[in-house]
Amino acid sequence: MLFRTALMFDLRSADFGTPHEQIYPAALDMIEYADRQGFDNIIFAEHHGSPDGYCPVPSLAAAAAGARTKDIMITLCALVLPLHDPVKIAETIAVTDLICGGRLHTVLAAGYVDHEFAMFRKSLKNRGKAMDEGLEIITRALAGERFMDGDREVFIRPLPKKMPQLYVGGGVAATARRAAKFNLGFNPLSPNLDTLYIEECRKLGREPGPIFGRSVGTHCTEDVEQGWRDIGEYALFMAKAYAKISGSDPKQSNSPLFGLDTIEKVRASGMIQMLTPDQCVEMAKTRHLSLMPLMSGLPPEIGWKSLELFTAKALPRIKALGKTGA
Repeated sequence: MLFRTALMFDLRSADFGTPHEQIYPAALDMIEYADRQGFDNIIFAEHHGSPDGYCPVPSLAAAAAGARTKDIMITLCALVLPLHDPVKIAETIAVTDLICGGRLHTVLAAGYVDHEFAMFRKSLKNRGKAMDEGLEIITRALAGERFMDGDREVFIRPLPKKMPQLYVGGGVAATARRAAKFNLGFNPLSPNLDTLYIEECRKLGREPGPIFGRSVGTHCTEDVEQGWRDIGEYALFMAKAYAKISGSDPKQSNSPLFGLDTIEKVRASGMIQMLTPDQCVEMAKTRHLSLMPLMSGLPPEIGWKSLELFTAKALPRIKALGKTGA
């Protein structure tokens, strides 16, 4: 496993949640704490035009986290590559990785939200082509090449000390083939795609890169029922918000988020695992755990309670498992 324990921040906040001017400082305090305690990873994600303020520039958040930490892995999961100029993405990765001291991992994904593509004047239909062209530019630029891309010269400086770890993320077979083609790591969003990725790499005579697996959204508590009373409305808000940006509709979508319109349904879906410290340890033997201590603007004091409980009663035993096997 690349990691077992992570904190995940989308930095959105419900209208009944903690204001953004409090969410961002609280997130950085939690990140600094997680680094000191020996968590493995911090994950930031990207969306645009969300009324709840979902973070649109996760690279800025990652740079701030890098400046506040020393050891923890910092991951952009994911940057929506077709929305952006790949030269600018390459520069962003380079500078952010320098700030992070070589700890940056970046998942590059094709995106799927209609209104985001419209806002950036990009075509959702052309995202596959944009991915292929963008990945070539980014990998060559970060390798230090000076080259022509059509009528423009591409040359970025400064460069990181070594090539930052890049992944291609997505939930269809083309994503696995694209990751293999560009000799990058893979972030599969659907079951069994990791097998296809490995097969494609071997066909090309390459060893597979690292596989960044999906993690389990986790809230740690001594009392499961109280835990759901604490976070239920925030988890429900998150489910509804993701369903909305996914365009979930019973006639158009197979999204598992569609229809999660009560706390009870969210709880039954398994989208968030409400776990005791002992259960966290068992889950970590086979899955990555991502705590979400500020989910949808969850009051920081509730997030801290879960985070500190996990740190005291689960993290030492999880760390003893190591990162490469249970």
